[in-house]
Amino acid sequence: MVEPLREVRDGYIITLNLGTPSQVIQVYMDTGSDLTWVPCGNLSFECLDCDDYRNNKLTASFATSRSSTSLRDSCSSPFCLDIHSSDNSYDPCVIAGCSLSTLLRSTCYRPCPSFAYTYGDGVVSGTLTRDILRVHTSTPNATREIPKFSFGCVGSTYREPIGIAGFGKGSLSFPSQLGFLQKGFSHCFLPFKFANNPNISSPLVVGDLAISSKEYLQFTPMLKSPTYPNYYYIGLEAIIVGNATAPTQVPLTLREFDSFGNGGMIIDSGTTYTHLPKTLFSQLLSVLQSAITFPRAEEVEERTGFDLCYRVPCPTNNILADDLPSITFHFLNNVSLILPHGNNFYAMGAPSNSSVVKCLLFRSMDESDNNYGPAGIFGNFQQQNVEVVYDLEKERIGFRTTDCALAAASQGLHKT
Repeated sequence: MVEPLREVRDGYIITLNLGTPSQVIQVYMDTGSDLTWVPCGNLSFECLDCDDYRNNKLTASFATSRSSTSLRDSCSSPFCLDIHSSDNSYDPCVIAGCSLSTLLRSTCYRPCPSFAYTYGDGVVSGTLTRDILRVHTSTPNATREIPKFSFGCVGSTYREPIGIAGFGKGSLSFPSQLGFLQKGFSHCFLPFKFANNPNISSPLVVGDLAISSKEYLQFTPMLKSPTYPNYYYIGLEAIIVGNATAPTQVPLTLREFDSFGNGGMIIDSGTTYTHLPKTLFSQLLSVLQSAITFPRAEEVEERTGFDLCYRVPCPTNNILADDLPSITFHFLNNVSLILPHGNNFYAMGAPSNSSVVKCLLFRSMDESDNNYGPAGIFGNFQQQNVEVVYDLEKERIGFRTTDCALAAASQGLHKT
């Protein structure tokens, strides 16, 4: 399977072709969750606290009434059990109103009860639905039908204005339902400058093609959290700024789990910026401040909320060229990933007076997250112009810096 990913302002969009006849719905590709869900109901879809997305053009809704193959998932479905997070297979059917006698005889086929599914700062509510999903194969213009694909038909959300295709490791996830969970997938995210460009897309490859002949990449092992088994965890050992000989040592929590399964760094295509523990983030800011001599743009920091902004000389109006230091992440298994130029500081606007303001696009983990869940997040902005391979067969993640526009062209995803 080869699917194009279109870049928007904070993530990467995959197009789903659902139902009979096909309805086209655009959703985020998210490695940090399992459920695939789409907005449902032409008039009834409601997003609370979504003012930032008021003019968003991606919120087309799926109408089950217009699909002849759409049906509610059953309360006895393993996906219903999964989304209700129950270890008792009778629970969802009891909630649906089945009697004990029908449970024991497995003769109750009532619909799966409505669910609520939570994210880091949002929640969605809906019903589990099945329908035909059509995906592109590696053969040009060829498609494959996935019958009875299970997804959330969501009528109301909080801070989640656009649907999501979950690429986590759970049974509900996109690769799991397509039968690729024992193989893997890869992506090559285009930089921000290609956002909303209809002529070029980031390549997403799922299946054998994604993981075969990839030994030229550097691979770091996937870590296993006993509490959050469906996330993709990697271990961060050190960060180096520029040509510094002494790395910024990172806390053990970024490569080990405590007795409750907290810790580790997740790699997440659904989070825009890389998040680091507060103490490590402060250290990184301190090292960068010592290494950079350009004047600070404090008024931009106040306006944007970013922590380090500088006025960088731009004599030729080439905003990509600068002397800002590189940042290298050292992951377990001697993997050194020099983040591509442009993945650390980003121009906040056009050049003015032969200079341009660039801000560091890293974030600190929230105080409330210090001892709960992942200790850090490797976000999609820092993954731009990096080929990332999720080798699920060998339980490892590979990295190689590359020109993702060239990779898109090689996959036929660049229209000229």
